[in-house]
Amino acid sequence: MTDTIADMLTRIRNAIMRQRESVEIPRSNVKKEIINLLEREGFIRGYKEIEDKKQGVLKVYLKYGPQKEAVINGLSRGSKPGRRIYKKAEEMRPVLGGIGIAVYSTNKGILSGKECKQAGVGGEFLCKVW
Repeated sequence: MTDTIADMLTRIRNAIMRQRESVEIPRSNVKKEIINLLEREGFIRGYKEIEDKKQGVLKVYLKYGPQKEAVINGLSRGSKPGRRIYKKAEEMRPVLGGIGIAVYSTNKGILSGKECKQAGVGGEFLCKVW
């Protein structure tokens, strides 16, 4: 597998379409930080790290509204292994007028677009969630 972040987004997207309560994703530090950001921004209920004999698993608990509508309406990948996308802090725009978030990898860690603008740092555009 060459693009593990795209795999993670696809697993979440598929679990939401099936209205699953949770989804299991192979663990990595970058994926853990992205999931942590989604929890801080209120897109998921939480996550739990499960140890196994390999790299470990992140169990992500998805969030739904009162009529079982998903909080996450869309996920899309930004940078890909064949084409990296970098943005400066002043080039970052809100996703859907502020409803969604853009996720960036910066020298200060994985941050949302709003956090990048406040810190004045740019970085690699990983994905957007709305």
